[in-house]
Amino acid sequence: MHPIPDLHTHSTASDGTLTPTALVARASAAGVRVLALTDHDNTDGLAEAGRAAENCGLTLIPGAEISVTWNTRTVHVVGLRLDPTHAGLQAGLSRLMEFRAWRAEEIGRRLAKHGIEDAYEGARALAKGRLIGRTHFARLLVQRRRAADTSAVFRHFLTRGKPGHVPGDWASLEEALGWIRAAGGEAVIAHPARYDLTRSRIQRLLGEFRELGGVGVEVVTGSHSRDEAFTFARHAREQRLRASAGSDYHGPENPWLELGRLPVLPEGCVPIWRDWPELADQAPRVACG
Repeated sequence: MHPIPDLHTHSTASDGTLTPTALVARASAAGVRVLALTDHDNTDGLAEAGRAAENCGLTLIPGAEISVTWNTRTVHVVGLRLDPTHAGLQAGLSRLMEFRAWRAEEIGRRLAKHGIEDAYEGARALAKGRLIGRTHFARLLVQRRRAADTSAVFRHFLTRGKPGHVPGDWASLEEALGWIRAAGGEAVIAHPARYDLTRSRIQRLLGEFRELGGVGVEVVTGSHSRDEAFTFARHAREQRLRASAGSDYHGPENPWLELGRLPVLPEGCVPIWRDWPELADQAPRVACG
């Protein structure tokens, strides 16, 4: 049986640490046959990844992970099977990238007020593409021994109420889904357990998402426990959404999260890729209990 597709990964075009070429090569070596590159708010790495995928016989799904503000919270929507040349999609992503550029500078200014000098310059040096994200600041502060790991940096410096926090000014849910659908893609709510929402608020989010044309929810993802995967499999069935799977891989620095090791979807899930013609001869398995 073929490995399950990995439909959520990042490269140096956003906050991953592998180039698109190296990411595809690592995925292929790990036995992944279907890979989506879904960098944050841009599609800059897709052309390079596409060339690498052709060279190694891997099916590349063009995607992007779009930042959304929903009820004052930041949530992420993965667009899959996108046409990266679509003008409306690129106009929307350009707006988000402009905000990201300003936010990175503002994080640097706020950290400087807290006695952390040259944080913006350090984060920019770590970024390999044009996007400077919070993850780059987190890696920098770990290097400077201001925290034990990147999770601690987020807790102590970059989340709400902390010195380096800058509120997001992202796309609305309606805007993001409009861009994805106009570009011929399919929209998926990314890693939903990470948003720490009550059951009723999750139902509301997924309901609004479906009404706006969303089609899937990540059931299996690198940050979900087994119980969370079963919980969101149930949400997917209740909301009539298809189930997606993606590692949210950012690089080999996290050895507990590797390409090619996703568990199968829980029983009763309808895979988002079930009717994709490009995967017709690569149908992966679904768990039987």
